[in-house]
Amino acid sequence: MVKRAIKNLKPYIPEKTIAEIKQEQGLTKLVRLSANENEWGTSPKVAQAILDWGVTDANRYPDSEVTSLRNNIVAGLKVDPEALVFGNGLDEIIQLLSRTLITTGDEVVLTQPTFSEYALHAEIEGAKIVNVPVDSSGYTDLDGMLAAITPATDMVWLCNPNNPTGTYVTHQAVETFMTKVPKSVTVVVDEAYIDFVTVEKRASVVDLLPKFDNLVVLRTFSKVYGLANFRVGFAVVAPKLAKILQTVRLPYNLSTFAEIAANAAYADQQFIQRVVKQVADERGRWLAFLKALNLKSYSSQTNFVFFKVDRAEQLSQELLRQGYLIRTGLGPDWLRITVGKSADNQAVQKVIRNFVE
Repeated sequence: MVKRAIKNLKPYIPEKTIAEIKQEQGLTKLVRLSANENEWGTSPKVAQAILDWGVTDANRYPDSEVTSLRNNIVAGLKVDPEALVFGNGLDEIIQLLSRTLITTGDEVVLTQPTFSEYALHAEIEGAKIVNVPVDSSGYTDLDGMLAAITPATDMVWLCNPNNPTGTYVTHQAVETFMTKVPKSVTVVVDEAYIDFVTVEKRASVVDLLPKFDNLVVLRTFSKVYGLANFRVGFAVVAPKLAKILQTVRLPYNLSTFAEIAANAAYADQQFIQRVVKQVADERGRWLAFLKALNLKSYSSQTNFVFFKVDRAEQLSQELLRQGYLIRTGLGPDWLRITVGKSADNQAVQKVIRNFVE
């Protein structure tokens, strides 16, 4: 029998392939600005590293401990090697944390809106979702989340910067929040977009892990590193919890191809710095453009912008007809657009301006 908690779930709907959409819409060109992918691609060193490896030992299982990548991340983030748990993208890590820590009847506190997979996996485990709306400026309401915690609360999810609003709460704000959260409650800070933050140099809260055993920090190679197709994510957790997660994690969940790609991408920090600067520059132009049109938007610290416009669905269809796919369905009349390269941004902005005016 199917679990009662699963029967009425709404699944996460992944993006169709670009080829599928082009065929459906009769398009010769399609720029996908809907999935927050890195429009500047991947470090050239990734392709070279894979070519150098070829298919050596392709008949062998990969290193289940992901030792090489683990060591590189330990050196980069200055964390305990036993604190790292790798997953087939953060999707697997979100599922793993939910499966391991949540039981039927637990309460899970979420920002609203935020990434839908947090709620999906909590509901699969039979949890009750407690949504705390963002404030009027689109920021995560940390005080509201504290107020929502009850003796039944097992987990709190903080997507920081938040998807889809793009807003970022400071390192100090998260630290203060952690001092007020009961130690029995696990706080998961998803830092998928943390590399794009420019308002604060010390953005990540990885350095708070020694102070708070109930803190979990998530990172991914899908965004700034441009490795969405390789599916590499990881959690940084207290070593005691890491041992438990390792017993639940599927073995061999990362291929050698993925590990090689992630190592090469992680080593090329010059490429990352260039991407962050280009995204920040284009993001600033986007926010200025939306302000000039008097369209409500939030102060993004990510590689996307989130804004409200009348007849949003019609605008998205008009953009699609012109070869640009953007994200809908995240709120009434709200649209999310990945920050792209200058020419694409200008083309999309021209369509928006003509639609609004």
